[in-house]
Amino acid sequence: MADPAHDAEVNIVGSVNLLECARRHGVRGVIFPSTGGAIYGDQTIYPTPEGQAAHPQSPYGVAKLAIEHYLYYYRAVHGLRSVVLRYANVYGPRQDPFGEAGVVAIFIQRLLTGDVPIINGDGDQTRDFVFVEDVVRANLLALDYLKDDSEDLAQLVVNIGTGEEVSVNKLFALLSLFLSRPPEPIYGLPKAGEQRRSVIDPSYAKRTLGWEALVALEDGLGQTWEWFKKRSDFPRTPRMTTTPTH
Repeated sequence: MADPAHDAEVNIVGSVNLLECARRHGVRGVIFPSTGGAIYGDQTIYPTPEGQAAHPQSPYGVAKLAIEHYLYYYRAVHGLRSVVLRYANVYGPRQDPFGEAGVVAIFIQRLLTGDVPIINGDGDQTRDFVFVEDVVRANLLALDYLKDDSEDLAQLVVNIGTGEEVSVNKLFALLSLFLSRPPEPIYGLPKAGEQRRSVIDPSYAKRTLGWEALVALEDGLGQTWEWFKKRSDFPRTPRMTTTPTH
């Protein structure tokens, strides 16, 4: 958000460099991890299907959409097949709790270290949280799809999410259940440009890849909490003071 030009140089130009390498060295197919959480922007249909026009509200979402268009070009001109997976908000064990995204990991890290997470805005903004194991399975199915030479594949674009809309307030409440004496949340200023609602329709992924999310949110949060709790090298000094919510 602070430096869109640098973001474009890394994410768009860097991706085109990778696609050029793929073209030169005869790569047959590409799985591209795009975003369903940031590419659609504010919509009128929720859960949002792939056919809705994309109106990203962040450089991150704009970059993902641009690369999707480049993949159309590489298929049409160079025959490079691709599957685009538009991830919802992925969470799970091993997620970095110190980055600018990953609200589940950030909340868990702060709760385990005795710090209270800061919720940006009123906390009623919503997201679609999908567990990392389900996302891994989607990638493996996409790989099988690309390997099938009988498929006349122009470009497959599918949402990888649960279709379940969860507010940040509800997420905090669910994580608080793991503590005997949970703290009251602290509310901060809303983030500029943050989407109010984000939830994606995964039904096309089931029809094309045979994929659907299998891990319920409560189960995934439990696995994630236990992984962070058992880490022997768990950092006890937080390195950030605000909590992004996307």
